[in-house]
Amino acid sequence: MPVKVSVIVPVYNPGHYIDDCVDSLLRQSLPPDAYEIVFVDDGSTDATPARLDALAAEHERVHVVHQENSGWSGKPRNVGIAAARGEFVMFVDNDDYLGDEALERMYDYGVAHGADVVVGKMAGKGRGVPVELFKVNRPRASVENAPLIDSLTPHKMVRREFLERTGLRFPEGRRRLEDHVFVTEAFLRAANVSVLSDYVCYYHVRRDDSSNAGFQRFDPAGYFGNLREALDVVERYTEPGAVRDRLFRRWLRNEMVERLRGQRFLSAPEDFRRDLFEQIHRVVVERFGPGVAKGLQPTQRVVAALAAAGRYDEVTAFAEWESGIGLRAVPERVEWRDGALRVGLSAELTAHGEPLTFPAGSAADGSAAPGDGPPLDVAAAVDWVGADTRARFDRATLEVQLRERASSAVHFQPVEYTRERVPVGDGSRVRLVLRGTATVDGAGAVDGGPPPGGLWDLDVRVKLGGWTKGRRVGPAPAALRTPPPAGVVAGQVLLPFWTPRHGNLSLDVDRARENPGLERTAPDAVRCADGRLTARLALHVAARTAVVLRLTAAGADRSVDMAATLVPDPRDTPHGALLEAELPVDGLDGGREWRPSLNLTPEADEADEADEVRFHPLPVRLRAGTDGTVTVLRATRAGALPRLTRRIARRLRVRGRRRG
Repeated sequence: MPVKVSVIVPVYNPGHYIDDCVDSLLRQSLPPDAYEIVFVDDGSTDATPARLDALAAEHERVHVVHQENSGWSGKPRNVGIAAARGEFVMFVDNDDYLGDEALERMYDYGVAHGADVVVGKMAGKGRGVPVELFKVNRPRASVENAPLIDSLTPHKMVRREFLERTGLRFPEGRRRLEDHVFVTEAFLRAANVSVLSDYVCYYHVRRDDSSNAGFQRFDPAGYFGNLREALDVVERYTEPGAVRDRLFRRWLRNEMVERLRGQRFLSAPEDFRRDLFEQIHRVVVERFGPGVAKGLQPTQRVVAALAAAGRYDEVTAFAEWESGIGLRAVPERVEWRDGALRVGLSAELTAHGEPLTFPAGSAADGSAAPGDGPPLDVAAAVDWVGADTRARFDRATLEVQLRERASSAVHFQPVEYTRERVPVGDGSRVRLVLRGTATVDGAGAVDGGPPPGGLWDLDVRVKLGGWTKGRRVGPAPAALRTPPPAGVVAGQVLLPFWTPRHGNLSLDVDRARENPGLERTAPDAVRCADGRLTARLALHVAARTAVVLRLTAAGADRSVDMAATLVPDPRDTPHGALLEAELPVDGLDGGREWRPSLNLTPEADEADEADEVRFHPLPVRLRAGTDGTVTVLRATRAGALPRLTRRIARRLRVRGRRRG
């Protein structure tokens, strides 16, 4: 079979950090003879060369090239291109890994749309990745109709014929931003770029020891010298005007202005900060016209204007002011509706933990916009930012993301929101508050399907003025400390909960083997009559749901399973479900007690061939009579007395401390 994809992995002393990379490449859903893996060892001095050779001996699709150390990743990637046989090449770093279907999905998507470059959705584990780019699939993307320029890491799939025809290669040697030069030219010369956003293809990982190449302290003069090469590529393939300004703006914003903002700037040593500022000042003055900074957000425009004017002290002072700006996201209600978790919340910016206030008027007297020149001083800059943020509040946005804790993959959830100006004191200043309701559909929250089993967190992202701030939803106010019950949706148990330490909202999907909340069922909510069991449970179901009821004989190794159903409880919709089951009265030994338990996801357990089928106990016992009747008894909870004793002891200790 012709090779569809050649995966090129530059390798240098990765140690165990290469494990996930290797495993993910060998797990790919493409047939083994449809892709190859080319490891280019750049003079590793650890045990990696021998390990790679052993892999190549074991797997036909694995190839290894050894070379002397070149100092950076550019040459190993070029060597990999020369060795590749695939229709496409895919660049992967040795400390990152792929989704199991990444190669197959990206290849099929690229072929279907005639792409020279395919960009797969990324998830960042401790590393920033583009967000806006991956909101939707983009079969025909360009730098003019999509934020491609936000994704300049090399982790793309590129048609090999395109590389051969254009002669495009990575800059070599010990240097920075070789990927910016390569990817920018690829975007500008490709006949088509396709962006696949409905599957996480690439996991970008920050190592525990922070020794990824991109995290090493750099020499500002060399770094910005390399950055000029990327700007040269833009000038070579674009005309002066709006498109060029927008592309240049990416480097001004990400590589310059953001390095001079807030704690990121202040945490660096003084000598490094001054050198960094001087190099940025030179590039801004040499290469960027007024149209580049004009499209920045207000706070970014302030920093850009001060950098262009060479005013280091004011940049430092503005960073000190910005370092206190944060985000508050307060959950106001959490409830189930029709199989979806609806989360009401409010969000606003804070200054040192208190609500950030803004002038009530539409402009601040005497404050000039940085687009017309640098502000007079930091106080004027702060005034202008506040006035501009308030005036443009109608553009503020609120987004809610469901983030998988294990992989850091994020998925945007539908959210409806309003913008409120809340007067403060005499009304001369206002708080700018966003209030919204997010809907997390248990059957469609992740790329149109249910979220996979695991722990998921809810994040808020607010764009307001010159800030894009994100944080977890929480902490929960006292009125919400009891979360809603679990929901049984799409064959899974979804359990909302507040994290123990910080009180943030999270979702346990199909992991609640011990505690889906059935212990909250009141004993008098379970009834048996005429051979039929009914129970009102603290569960959410959107429609009739098949479950399995198991009765286990007390003191005997015997159990009886029977079909049962859950339906929405009309007395407690949406947070209650009615369990209904016909009891096999004739099959229950008279005089014996039986412990009832529920399997809430029998179809899923059967499909997964689960080793341990999950049954959750109800807090009652059933006693079968010799006359065919069944009586409900209150269950004796194991460990109840010791827990009560510990609770009393804690209260006595607390009272003793208060008295002292």
